[in-house]
Amino acid sequence: MTIEQIVIVIPAYEPDRRLITLLTNLKQNHVGFVVLVDDGSGDGYKEIFQEAELLMENLFGGGYGVLLTHDQNKGKGRALKTAFGYILDCMPEVAGVVTADSDGQHSVEAICNIKETLLQMPDHLVLGVRDFGKEGIPWKSRFGNNLTEKVFAYLSGVHVSDTQTGLRGIPRALMERLLDVEGERFEFEMRMLLECAGKYQIMEIPIETIYDSKENHQTHFHPVRDSIKIYKILGAKFLKYIVASFSSSILDLVLFSIVCMALKSINPTGYIVVATVTARIISAIFNCIVNYKVVFCSEEPMGAAGIKYAVLAIFQMGLSAALVTYIVKIFVVIPEVAIKAIIDIMLFFASYYIQRKYVFAKSN
Repeated sequence: MTIEQIVIVIPAYEPDRRLITLLTNLKQNHVGFVVLVDDGSGDGYKEIFQEAELLMENLFGGGYGVLLTHDQNKGKGRALKTAFGYILDCMPEVAGVVTADSDGQHSVEAICNIKETLLQMPDHLVLGVRDFGKEGIPWKSRFGNNLTEKVFAYLSGVHVSDTQTGLRGIPRALMERLLDVEGERFEFEMRMLLECAGKYQIMEIPIETIYDSKENHQTHFHPVRDSIKIYKILGAKFLKYIVASFSSSILDLVLFSIVCMALKSINPTGYIVVATVTARIISAIFNCIVNYKVVFCSEEPMGAAGIKYAVLAIFQMGLSAALVTYIVKIFVVIPEVAIKAIIDIMLFFASYYIQRKYVFAKSN
């Protein structure tokens, strides 16, 4: 890779003078080719983009940048895809991009650090991550990222300390995959991380992030609407797990009823045990297959995954019985059913983690 093979991508919606400052600094430091996307900012921002286009004409010693325009606002995700599509179609020599925000949050030094890291690690997704413990980070950003970081790690098995960073080094092969990833707005960046889980290694580079002030920092990120979209994406995977478990429970009850009706007249003393064991084995096999193929999309050998799943199911059942028995003796006034419900809910969440991390570890 040469330096010219890394392009800077800047999606912009209703930018202010900070975009011009960023482009000026990139030009002065000879950072390289820029693909700027006007995400339908409208007539009120024409002068900003005209000035930006003039700045990009002589970038990096005779090179130039390009301005791509949406006729209406389509979201940050779509703006990034527009830039990726242009680069993939028109710039075959480009091996990767660095995405940066237009609001001046990312310094030229940070952009260059991500660029150089991508040059050295061309098969990684490189993230410029903020230190949310430092003074100067808006509290909304600190709280939102800390929560999302923990939820993302639990659901995907990948630890990313800054899930919302817009400063990313993306190799060409990943760009091609991302064109088919859903998401048009801020949620696209979360889907990007999920797309990389189990497929691309992630390298984190600490960066300084520039805010005008902790209280008055301006952003197009809508804290409620966009957060809901992000958590819907994260929740979709866990929802599959819930549906698979619920379906298995229904199947267990249906099979139990069928076997009971079939054997009650034949074996009036032992039909319940036979029905319970038969229904539980079949429903467990069903649940294992659904989790393997749909929930975790595993590439673990099916036989090995099945054995580990069976061991987990037996252990979980035994642990549930032991904990309920022990707690009932301590809290005698609480009904056994209530205690069992609480214990099983806790084990349900623990089981997801164990299945993701150990039973179906190799994701597809």
